[in-house]
Amino acid sequence: MQFDIFAPFETKLFCEVTNRHGGVSPAPYESLNLALHVGDNPVNVLKNRTIVAQKYDFYIENLIYMDQTHSDNIHIVEHAGYNKIENCDALITAQKNIPLMVMVADCIPVMIYDPLHEVIAAVHAGRNGTFKQIVPKTLNKMQKHFGTTLHEVHIALGPSIHPCCYEVGQDLADITLKSFGKAYLHEREGKSYLDLQRLNLDQLTGIGVPEKKIEISPICTSCNQNYFSYRRDGTTGRFAGVIKLK
Repeated sequence: MQFDIFAPFETKLFCEVTNRHGGVSPAPYESLNLALHVGDNPVNVLKNRTIVAQKYDFYIENLIYMDQTHSDNIHIVEHAGYNKIENCDALITAQKNIPLMVMVADCIPVMIYDPLHEVIAAVHAGRNGTFKQIVPKTLNKMQKHFGTTLHEVHIALGPSIHPCCYEVGQDLADITLKSFGKAYLHEREGKSYLDLQRLNLDQLTGIGVPEKKIEISPICTSCNQNYFSYRRDGTTGRFAGVIKLK
């Protein structure tokens, strides 16, 4: 899938979110699993990554991905050849033809583009990363290193688990309530459901990003069988958001 918010920049920017179809991995990873850390055969994963690279016309040798640890660690990519960045949950680059990949199966893949300074970022915003404000911290790093201003950026939040399905226990509900307020908890039949999308949106608008420059995918990964979901399936694959400057 693509994002409407990036459509005006199609000559300068590539951004795509994969789904679970079109790969070679067997159950429970069927079929386009892009993650090496979930128990799938690495040969299948590399074949799947090659399929994606060929479909979207980029060099797989230039692909940068992360050992995602639900941290707020952010890495600036200055050249190709890294492949995997250890202990990292956000990537930033101003280099052309270097695809940045974030892998998810319920967490939010956040894709950022600064068209004035030609800078992109790919962010893994799960519950822990969101609570640590990893997306605002990524923007802060873009400001410091590249001059990004918040009213210039365009941001897309890809398919992820929505509050229709993201049930949390009382301990986590209490932490959310104390740290962020009741607006991010949906209460139904005595159970609490976390709204990560709204929390990320409010973090962004709270630091000055215009809401009109933020797009949130309505797709819930737990509801939609076209996407991997850890909450729904347990052992499963990962789909990915990929962003690249042309």
